[in-house]
Amino acid sequence: MSALHHIPNGVVWSVEEIERRKNQIELLPDGRPTELTWDVVESLPVSENIKQQTGEWREHIENYKQSIRNLAEVGIHTICYNFMPVLDWTRTDLAHELPNGATCMRFDVVDFAVFDIFALARKGAENDFPSDVVDRAKERHSAMSSEDVAALVTNVICGLPGAEEGYTLDDLRAHLDAYSAIDADTLRKHQIAFLQEVVPVAEEVGARLCCHPDDPPFPLLGLPRIMSTEEDYTRLMAAVDSPANGITLCSGSLGVRQSNDLPGMMRRLGSRVHFLHLRNVARETDTLPNSFHEAAHLEGVTDMVALIAAALDEEKRRAEEGRADCNIPFRPDHGQDILSDLGQNSQPGYPAVGRLKGLAELRGIIEALSHKGSVA
Repeated sequence: MSALHHIPNGVVWSVEEIERRKNQIELLPDGRPTELTWDVVESLPVSENIKQQTGEWREHIENYKQSIRNLAEVGIHTICYNFMPVLDWTRTDLAHELPNGATCMRFDVVDFAVFDIFALARKGAENDFPSDVVDRAKERHSAMSSEDVAALVTNVICGLPGAEEGYTLDDLRAHLDAYSAIDADTLRKHQIAFLQEVVPVAEEVGARLCCHPDDPPFPLLGLPRIMSTEEDYTRLMAAVDSPANGITLCSGSLGVRQSNDLPGMMRRLGSRVHFLHLRNVARETDTLPNSFHEAAHLEGVTDMVALIAAALDEEKRRAEEGRADCNIPFRPDHGQDILSDLGQNSQPGYPAVGRLKGLAELRGIIEALSHKGSVA
C-alpha cells in the first residue's frame, strides 16, 4: 500500500508519477525485481473543495477521474479514500506509555475538550461534551503549563492534512468556518454526488473504490461525521449501488464504538469490502465521545480471530463465484512502539517492529484458520 503524498489534493496523479513510485516499490536500484507489488492506493485524497462543493470542486472531480484511469493503466485497481472533513485522524497523545513500556497513540476525551474549549476556543465547544467532561477539562487545564497546552495542540494538529508543512490554530479555525453551513445530511449528499461521478469511471477501468471510516467515529469540533457505523455504510452502498463503490473495513476506527460489531459487519457487508485494516483499540469508556488507545493487534475490543474468519469465508465465497478480487488485501495498520521502535521518532502509529509483530500475529491466525487440518 502506498500513495503519492507529495502531490497536492485535487491534482491529477500522472502516469509518470505513478510509475515512478511503482518502480521504487517493485524494482531494486539495479533493475532486479523485489517481488513486491503495489496493489492498493492509500489514499487518493478527496479535496476539501469536493467535500464542500466549493471553488474548483468540479475540476477536482475530473482530475480524480483521470487519476483513477491512470492508476488502472499501470495495473493498480484498489483505491482507498475517506470523506472526513478537515481531519484525517485525531489523537491527543502520540506516545502514551503502557505498563509494559510500550508506547501507543491515545485519544483522551478530557484532553481533547481542553484543546477544543481552551486552546482552540471554538464557539459553543462546551455544548459538545458531557458536563462531567467539561468540568474535568476545566480542572485539568488549570493545572497545565503553557508547554503542556502547546504539546497537546501539536499532537492534535499532527492528524491534520498539511500539518507537516506547518498547520496553525488559525488555519484550523478557517477550515472549521468553511463547514459552518454543512451538516451531516449535506455532507452525505456531497459524497453521493462525488461517487455518482467517479464510480462509473471506476467500473469502466475495473477499479474498486473503498471508503475508510471516520477516525474516531464520532463528531469532533462541530464537524459532521458520516462514515462511523454499519448504518452509514449500508446507506452509502445503497445510494450508489455498484461493486466499485466499496468499503475499507478498519477494525480500529470502527471498534471505538461499542455498537459496531466488526465480525458481523464483515459477514453482512463483505461483498463490498475491498480493503481491510486489521488493528485493535482498547476502549477506556463506552459513552460517546469516549477515550481509547491503540491496543496490540490481538488484545483490544475486536475479536480478531472471528473477524479474520469472516474475511476468509468471504474470500472463499468470492473464489467460488469466480471473482477476480477473491483475495482481500489487508494491512496491520497501526502498531505499538516496542523494542528498537522506542526513540526512533517514526511516523506516529507506524513503528516498524510493532507493526511487524502485529502482521506476524495476523498471518498466524490466517494460516491456522486456512490450514487443511484446521477445525474452524
